[in-house]
Amino acid sequence: MTKHPSPTPSRPADDSEHLAALGYRQELRRSLGILGNIAMGFAVVSPVVGLYAVAQVGMSIDGGAWVWALPICLLGQALVVCVYAELASQWPLAGGAYQWSRRLANPSFAWLSGWLWQFAVMFANTTVAYLASPWVFALFGATPTAGQLVLVSAAFTLGCALVNAYGINILRWFVSLGIAAEAVASVLVGVSLLLFFRKHGFSLLTDTLGAPAANGTGGALAFLAVIAVGGWAFIGFDACVSTAEETKDAGRQVPRAMWYALLSVGAAVILNAVGVALAHPDPAAVVAGKDLDPVTTAVTSSFGDWSAKPFVVVVLVSFTACLMASQGGAARGLYSLARDGVFPFSARVRKVNKHQAPIGGLVAATLVSCAALPLGLKSAAMGSLITFGSAATFLPFFLLTLAALIARVRGSWQPAGQVRYGRFGTVLNALAVLWTGFEVLNVCWPRAILSPPGAPWYQVWAALIGVGTVSLVGVGYLLVRRPQERMAAADRAAEVTMAGTAGTVAASGTAATSGTAATSQQSGQEVQSARHDGHTA
Repeated sequence: MTKHPSPTPSRPADDSEHLAALGYRQELRRSLGILGNIAMGFAVVSPVVGLYAVAQVGMSIDGGAWVWALPICLLGQALVVCVYAELASQWPLAGGAYQWSRRLANPSFAWLSGWLWQFAVMFANTTVAYLASPWVFALFGATPTAGQLVLVSAAFTLGCALVNAYGINILRWFVSLGIAAEAVASVLVGVSLLLFFRKHGFSLLTDTLGAPAANGTGGALAFLAVIAVGGWAFIGFDACVSTAEETKDAGRQVPRAMWYALLSVGAAVILNAVGVALAHPDPAAVVAGKDLDPVTTAVTSSFGDWSAKPFVVVVLVSFTACLMASQGGAARGLYSLARDGVFPFSARVRKVNKHQAPIGGLVAATLVSCAALPLGLKSAAMGSLITFGSAATFLPFFLLTLAALIARVRGSWQPAGQVRYGRFGTVLNALAVLWTGFEVLNVCWPRAILSPPGAPWYQVWAALIGVGTVSLVGVGYLLVRRPQERMAAADRAAEVTMAGTAGTVAASGTAATSGTAATSQQSGQEVQSARHDGHTA
């Protein structure tokens, strides 16, 4: 891999100036503070959605001992945030995986990383919408058909898209309302389950309840499977990066927001996982497959039947906030690719509406997510999509941390943002590569234990098949449409423009502060123009 030519300017005082120095105009509305940016990350990671995604599978595989996988996964993801924090501080751009890879590696690697991340997020939105839809029927005590689930999922997706279309301020308001309810409810429920409704001693947390033997696996193999599942509870913090171009003082606040989002959600997930395990009336029933929803069982058996409806509302609100924020992140990722002219139908996908929302990316992301919803008509197919989503999410983590490590070792990248870990940065980066590489292999490893009983072979192999298919389509696009050549041409043009601007400034001597800002803004516009010319050449 070769370093993407990217001059590192001195830190401008203004966010728009910083963005201009990186080669882009301010097109999205920059109105988020630190709390708004945290809200985006918190909503996507989501303690309620994360717990529901892993609790039943984890307990059925390793009994009460499954909860120990969660701190391990949280620590592993914290290593990833260490790398992301340095990158986001230096290059606070929407579409982080793609934009950062451009500056760390060669154009082909960067484009493929962005492609994989983009489809992982869009298909994750499909699964979030599908997993949310049964709760609508639960609220009214109805039993849905497969077709009704798909229709409600589509309505969820379209409704969230409508909110996103009105811009970041409306999105922030809805998401903040959702996570406020979710945070209060999850903390109150977790603490109450532990303090007032505990039915088992803490020894349950080291008891597998015979689950590994019942599933035909050894204890170590069962725990590895739980780690593969547990990682799903701590992804999505990079949604903070997706709104970097809409966050004030992004180089400082986005890294902080990622840490706050990951650690707060991580603490809530672990608290509630322990609470559910110790307050569940019959954990052995979960291991035996007789209870497919241990979270709801623990809550309603502890608080009483009256709590069922309010709890369903909390879950629905959590899923809705998660989908809104994740959909917004997907739209901004597509916008980032399209404004560089390297995504199909870029001229349309890059459009921004009067609310300064990336409407082109939003429409494209919504269409892709909805196109996958008919898989819900066949549960095995939807299960395959969920499995693929787990693998496809960790693969970009691995590729990006690997690119960062190679660039560090070669000396082609030294962190130059406000967040730098000094000599510890390389060690943390290496550990992040080991963690994400391990998790990619762990998630892609085909296991019947992670599939429903009697699942077809393609569901067992879904992670490998899904990642392979999306990767092959991406490689095909690279070979046929050759976006990497357009990226390289644009970079060369941008380099010439930046060099010319730097020469002009040097020749003119020391400028006044206002003149410097104007020059930087003009330089950014010239670089953006050069990028556009390179992409359309």
